[in-house]
Amino acid sequence: MNASTQRTAPPSVIVLRPEDNVAVAARPLPANFRLDLPGLSAGVTTREVITLGHKVAIRPVAAGEAIRKYGQIIGFASRGIEPGEWVHVHNVRADLFERDYQFAADVPVTPVAPVRRTFQGYLRADGRVGTRNAIAVISTVNCSASTSRLITNRIRESGILKDFPNVDHVFAVTHKGGCGFPFEGHDFRVLERVLAGFATHPNVAAYLIVGLGCEGTYPAHLVESQDLVVLAATPAGAGKDRVVMRPQMLTIQEQGGISRTVEAAVEGVRKLLPEANACRRTEQPASKIVLGLECGGSDGNSGITANPALGVAADMIVAQGGTAVLAETTEVYGAEHLLTRRAVSREVGEKLVEKLKWWEWYAGVFGGEINNNPSPGNKNGGLTTIFEKSLGAAAKAGSTALVDVVDYAAKCDKPGLLMMDTPGLDPHCTTGLVAGGCNVLVFTTGRGSVLGLRPTPCIKVTTNTPLYNRMIDDMDFDAGTILEGESVESVGQRMFETILDVASGKPTKSEAAGIGEEEFAPWQIGPLL
Repeated sequence: MNASTQRTAPPSVIVLRPEDNVAVAARPLPANFRLDLPGLSAGVTTREVITLGHKVAIRPVAAGEAIRKYGQIIGFASRGIEPGEWVHVHNVRADLFERDYQFAADVPVTPVAPVRRTFQGYLRADGRVGTRNAIAVISTVNCSASTSRLITNRIRESGILKDFPNVDHVFAVTHKGGCGFPFEGHDFRVLERVLAGFATHPNVAAYLIVGLGCEGTYPAHLVESQDLVVLAATPAGAGKDRVVMRPQMLTIQEQGGISRTVEAAVEGVRKLLPEANACRRTEQPASKIVLGLECGGSDGNSGITANPALGVAADMIVAQGGTAVLAETTEVYGAEHLLTRRAVSREVGEKLVEKLKWWEWYAGVFGGEINNNPSPGNKNGGLTTIFEKSLGAAAKAGSTALVDVVDYAAKCDKPGLLMMDTPGLDPHCTTGLVAGGCNVLVFTTGRGSVLGLRPTPCIKVTTNTPLYNRMIDDMDFDAGTILEGESVESVGQRMFETILDVASGKPTKSEAAGIGEEEFAPWQIGPLL
């Protein structure tokens, strides 16, 4: 074992900050188990069973007193809590409290990597770099979704792809929208932005568009409103003076029905395959990686293992001149004051606060509140309040400056750490990240989420080793070694190397399983008419 991966003796519990009054179980603990904790004058004995990822009080906590984890408030005791007691929803409330935002008070210096790293990627005509080389069939409306699937199924079943080994896959972008909302209204514009983001994604070498013909987001409107053009796939060494054309558009009504549309579209894809296949991976700087940061099915160890390790990897991407994109606005609620301090300007910090205020309003319109998160699965994994969940989720953002806050599915074209405004729900969040141009996703999970999303590879990272071993066919990376004594920095460095390997073509478990089309889910907030 080399020095970078040497491990200390595995702890029974983890205390994250000296001011914390809870510890987190690094393994299942029986009742009457003695915890010898540095800094405490007397040992603590568990009063009951403490499950992996759950919290145990290490000091007396009076009723109404703040519960602290990460050195931050995660809730308030609903009754007095004695040392050794299990601390969870039965004795903790998520009361609101004021946060001191201190905009741009602690802007960190942007790190610069001493060694410039590279990966094998596809240089596109617009200067972006793909980590995959795919052809997309874009459905503008649910009415053409089945037809789009028939097209891609026909291509796969024909066996023609074996003649084009440099094309990773032909996939359909289908959804349940495209009509029924106000024409050119908010949801209309968002859907078109998402579809355009997938069509022009650096992982997409070529695409065609399929519609019904009478929908709101009809193909010609999508092309014109989003200025969609086909720059053509760029083979290795080709210049940027490529032919610019309008993309191929088909509508079921004009073609004369589903069968004729499928025949025409299959022929259209066949014509796209040779040019897409002419693309080759070449050595590209790691600055061309746009890394999407996502967590789902979280547990009490998410903020201790996988998320902070991902934060280390994100810092390393930023140090290379690349981009890391945090999302899930509702899941930075309670941790936003840590991000506003790192914002490069007051304006950027205030953007984040305004997004959160909007979410408070939006939840209230439907009689809800952001605090109804975490989910039952999160709670079973040890997460008690949204504040605790958010503090752990924000660890994915590492330690670099927050350079901008962008709208859902907006292009992520700035180097550094960005925040994209998205829901916390995994498919909707990752759809926005990919539409924004993320060419690699890292998805951390403590319960076992299995999401993939074409055309971007999704690296699944577990927070604990038992989960990794149980779901090894679906999980790519185990960060649970931190609970066994490996340092967060060591795991983060290994994760960075995994990101480069996957960006260079190593398939993820979800790709190997053929997952990634059903998860496309554009965010819709308004009424259907």
